[in-house]
Amino acid sequence: QVQVVESGGGLVQAGGSLRLSCAASGSIFSINSMGWYRQAPGKQRELVGVITSGGSTNYADSVKGRFTISRDNAKNTVYLQMNSLKPEDTAVYYCNVDLTIARISPTYRYWGQGTQVTVSS
Repeated sequence: QVQVVESGGGLVQAGGSLRLSCAASGSIFSINSMGWYRQAPGKQRELVGVITSGGSTNYADSVKGRFTISRDNAKNTVYLQMNSLKPEDTAVYYCNVDLTIARISPTYRYWGQGTQVTVSS
């Protein structure tokens, strides 16, 4: 069994910063990519960014230069540092983890429960 738990959301003024964390635990053999998505009210869930097992990152154009994804492989944790936040960044942020549970195993994708980020103007 695998658990994915996010933390760090909250209310912040425009121009401020927040750091989200997402930790995976349980029966994990290896973790491949880890990513962050967000979903604003009335909108579809969209990709924010992703980080591979080798540390390569890719970001949505809307957050490039403001958000940074990093990971701590020893802790099975991915972080999302959000700077220069804007009201349009308001959303529920979800992380996902692509992992295997054994040496020979398919890759499974697990999602966190989501954490609310609200940016006031």
